[in-house]
Amino acid sequence: MTAPALPHAPPESVGLNPARLKRLSAAMAREIEEGKAPGLSMLIARNGKIAFQQTIGALKPGGPPMREDAIFRIYSMTKPIVSVAAMTLVEEGRLLLSEPVAKYLPAFASMTVGVERDGKFERVPAARPITILDLMRHTSGFTYGFLGTSPVHRLTHEANFLNQSRSMDEHLADLARLPLLRQPGEVWEYGHSTDVLGRVVEIVAGVSLGRLLETRVFQPLGMVDTAFYTPPDKLERRAEAFPSGLNERDHVDPVDSTEPPRCEFGGTGLVSTLDDYARFCAMLNGGGALGSERLLSPRGFASMTTDQLGDVIVGRSPMLEPGHGFGLGFAVRLGLRGSAFGGAGEFRWGGWAGTGFWVSPRDQMFAIFMVQAPQYIFYLREIFRNLAYAALD
Repeated sequence: MTAPALPHAPPESVGLNPARLKRLSAAMAREIEEGKAPGLSMLIARNGKIAFQQTIGALKPGGPPMREDAIFRIYSMTKPIVSVAAMTLVEEGRLLLSEPVAKYLPAFASMTVGVERDGKFERVPAARPITILDLMRHTSGFTYGFLGTSPVHRLTHEANFLNQSRSMDEHLADLARLPLLRQPGEVWEYGHSTDVLGRVVEIVAGVSLGRLLETRVFQPLGMVDTAFYTPPDKLERRAEAFPSGLNERDHVDPVDSTEPPRCEFGGTGLVSTLDDYARFCAMLNGGGALGSERLLSPRGFASMTTDQLGDVIVGRSPMLEPGHGFGLGFAVRLGLRGSAFGGAGEFRWGGWAGTGFWVSPRDQMFAIFMVQAPQYIFYLREIFRNLAYAALD
């Protein structure tokens, strides 16, 4: 069955100010003209209807024009999708948030934590096992190598975990041998947690991660272009960034896959389109359901989009700004405090190349920003957030 098209409405009919939307368009056109990115796409929906959608600039350096069905590498916007798939298994009783990861991946049974004392680096035993909850709320102690300069960061970076020439089991065996950056459950730290979660759900479901996402998320929502690779017949639609050298430095995207990859990374691997991700956001805006398709129960959805950190310390990471907690796959805004516009209850996430989305239940609004500009990952997103919220009447 083909999922129905998402409804559209004039912006003023859902409380969006057309003049202020023109201000958003002009600001983004200026950034493209100044060379921040080849091009971009934007979408804002309210009350379940798309009220603003625009493409600006070029699909890739040198053209052609950005197209509405452009395919973007969404990097960490993969994480919320994988987290939703994991929660469907929790709702079937096949996975528990309290379970230790080592139940499914025994190599993680005896983890150590890296500490520096008196100028010396040493390993100490983990105080408790890493749980599925830790993976989903990023309190596992795993990190990304490019996020710091500590010995653990350096060891993680040298391991090059996103190398597509190795299997996921090979990567995870190496990860299990490395020390954690933090004790499990003590600190929010961004890292490879969702990559590990992706392997866990493969084991629980008995299928590949790509197949699990296809049957539990993409097909029910009508997401026809979201996948772990771009097939040859769709390559002409793929958006590209200006050359930057960041890929090589950060070991983020070492290959240009045109066939199913050996590793399906739950934390970074998907490509998607504005329309596809709008369907995912519409499901989230609907409390876990899109039309007659309910992916999550109301209680499961509430657990995912409510702060789960409590007294957990938030590490010094640019990925989670002040005023935010974290649910099970999403940053959750706790109030008005923060560098960008927004409000309590909003939940969101973004990707390494600058893509981003948020859902604001209070405003009955969701918005998506698609771009390939890793040099300006936070800058362009913040402009979009501020001007999109400023368009609310």
